[in-house]
Amino acid sequence: MKVEFAPINIPLNRRIQTIAVLQWIFSFLLLAEFCCGFFVILILGNFWFLAVLYLLWLYLDWETPCTGGRRSQWVRNWTVWKYFREYFPIHLIKTSDLNPNHNYLLGFHPHGVLVAGAFGNFCTGPSFKNLFPGLTPYLHIMPIWFGCPFFREYIMSAGMVSASKESVSYVLNNEGGGHASIIVIGGAEESLNAHPGSLTLNILKRKGFIKMALKHGAHLVPVFSFGENELFKQVANPKGSWLRNVQEKLQKIMGFALPLFHARGVFQYSFGLIPYRQPIHTVVGSPIPVKRNLNPTAEEIEQLHALYLQKLRKLFEEHKRNYGIPEHKSLIFE
Repeated sequence: MKVEFAPINIPLNRRIQTIAVLQWIFSFLLLAEFCCGFFVILILGNFWFLAVLYLLWLYLDWETPCTGGRRSQWVRNWTVWKYFREYFPIHLIKTSDLNPNHNYLLGFHPHGVLVAGAFGNFCTGPSFKNLFPGLTPYLHIMPIWFGCPFFREYIMSAGMVSASKESVSYVLNNEGGGHASIIVIGGAEESLNAHPGSLTLNILKRKGFIKMALKHGAHLVPVFSFGENELFKQVANPKGSWLRNVQEKLQKIMGFALPLFHARGVFQYSFGLIPYRQPIHTVVGSPIPVKRNLNPTAEEIEQLHALYLQKLRKLFEEHKRNYGIPEHKSLIFE
């Protein structure tokens, strides 16, 4: 394989952007393991008492990821996130006002490999606050990550909370409105479809978010992130292949998927784990009004789910030309 090296005279600003993205990759792929290893070292070393104190804190603080988390505006506004967003770049596009007197459930699509658009738009910077004043975004992620010592504090500081039913209920149960739950509907399973050009969404059987919206009267908002699947290449894993079967089995056991992805490196463009410089445009659609229904029937859930799919498809069709999607391509729901 011929290696394509980056030019020597690349502007410093772009180098800093690459370093910022490298920090993000490390945070997503290795920081949790590093934190767990550090915790084990504390237990086995001379500072075991610090580990004991942290375990006590963990016990007392265990429910925080399910009760709104503990965000830090200081962390969310770190300069490194500015360079991270500029690397791709990442943009948030508003199509309609969202009244802060209501609570909202935003369905984010597609998952991509590492949901860069969701993190960049809802966990960093002022874009969401400027476009939707009065709303506080909560990005829901898998509960397993909040069991990692120290790492849980880091992700909560960015505004991430658990994706458990209790956590979503807590966010959407705010009587004064002004809360926005962001849920990546396709989940870990959808990351296995994250190939460049892929428009396949795992959504036909995912109706739990619809039920939550009905129970709390939270307005539903479809969100489509154009460019999300273009950031990495993935080893071919068509359905039915041995690799896909192994990935799906591991996903069921561990709760998260293991896509075998690659892109570019820091100083060369031929291989590595740094995403490609592909723009991400996260388009927030118009809200679907939802009336509170504490005991929705299966038929009511099905009807609202069908309406959501219709609005999501319409959002995609209205904006695909702006972001390089060929006219003949459409979303595929599985």
